[in-house]
Amino acid sequence: MRELLLVRYGEIFLKGLNRPVFLKALVKRVKQAVAPLGGTVWLHDGRIFVSDAEDMDECIRRVTKVFGVHSVCPAVEMDKDSFDAICDQAVRMTEGLSGTFKVVARRSDKRYPLDSPAINSEMGGRILRVNKALSVDVKNPEHVMNVEIRDKAYLYVKVVPAVGGMPVGTNGRATLLLSGGIDSPVAGWMIAKRGVQISAVHFHSYPYTSDRAKEKVLDLARILSESCCGVRVHVVPFTRIQMEIHEKCPEEYTTLIMRRFMMRIAERVAKLEHAEALITGESIGQVASQTMAALGTTDGVVSMPVFRPVIGFDKSEIVDVARKIGTFETSSLPYEDCCTVFTPRHPATNPKMEKILEGESKLDMEGLIEEAMAGIEIVRC
Repeated sequence: MRELLLVRYGEIFLKGLNRPVFLKALVKRVKQAVAPLGGTVWLHDGRIFVSDAEDMDECIRRVTKVFGVHSVCPAVEMDKDSFDAICDQAVRMTEGLSGTFKVVARRSDKRYPLDSPAINSEMGGRILRVNKALSVDVKNPEHVMNVEIRDKAYLYVKVVPAVGGMPVGTNGRATLLLSGGIDSPVAGWMIAKRGVQISAVHFHSYPYTSDRAKEKVLDLARILSESCCGVRVHVVPFTRIQMEIHEKCPEEYTTLIMRRFMMRIAERVAKLEHAEALITGESIGQVASQTMAALGTTDGVVSMPVFRPVIGFDKSEIVDVARKIGTFETSSLPYEDCCTVFTPRHPATNPKMEKILEGESKLDMEGLIEEAMAGIEIVRC
């Protein structure tokens, strides 16, 4: 008998003949997550197992953050030949429980002498005889004693929910415009959950934005990295561009022209990362640069798709997700980002393209972009 983790997946079940490809990717991601703990990971009979980790609680925490994992169950593996021994173990695992319960048996080995209803009935009866604090409720129990009969018997009571989604890397690559705010980390997390490998680009306007502001963004990338299997952050020096825009362009259009520069640079970074799309944390109407008309002017400078997963969320909904994924506290630290530098008093909400182009005509667009690209610092988080 040994203790291990039974890792369950959800959506991958729907993949039919392609399921082995997704399972292979998920096993790889789970191995990456537990590698620092020395855990052993293997796939057998449609299940993923983890054993021998130095710290099983930390192992559970890490595995539940892996996209593609539906839940993690601390389980006991034992020989299936002695049904009495299996029942004794089930009794021990339910000793401290009170309230309602049921037994759920799954018998993939059809040669086993007892079928699932018989296992449920016999094991449930033995548990009730020993633990008087339990009663049976087959419809809505507080506890479930799970038993899986495969090449061995697997028993578990506790089921720890995980993030779900699809394994990272199974649905292409995208580049996230990562600020120090609440919205963009949430947007990146949501797209990565669908199996997309993300990289990030951050615009740093030193000395108007401090090194603490930059470190805050890298901390956000590190938090995302736990689920995203590593994030490469491209830190772009943006001060020169912002100064040029501030000095030469109409004040009400400075934010939009800045955003168009960001999109152009982000697309170039994305191509270097072999990404197929950009990701932003914009939400319609949240600020002046996020009206429908304004978003159209920023999309117009890039040729690849722009994903905006929180486009229809209000702020409280975005905050709820940020709390769930662990980025909210870091995002709330009071360090400025480049979007707060030289903010116009009355930004254009219904911009005219001719005004934008007139402002941009006063700038050495290509020279400024090339200078910024040459100064990029890449940080692996």
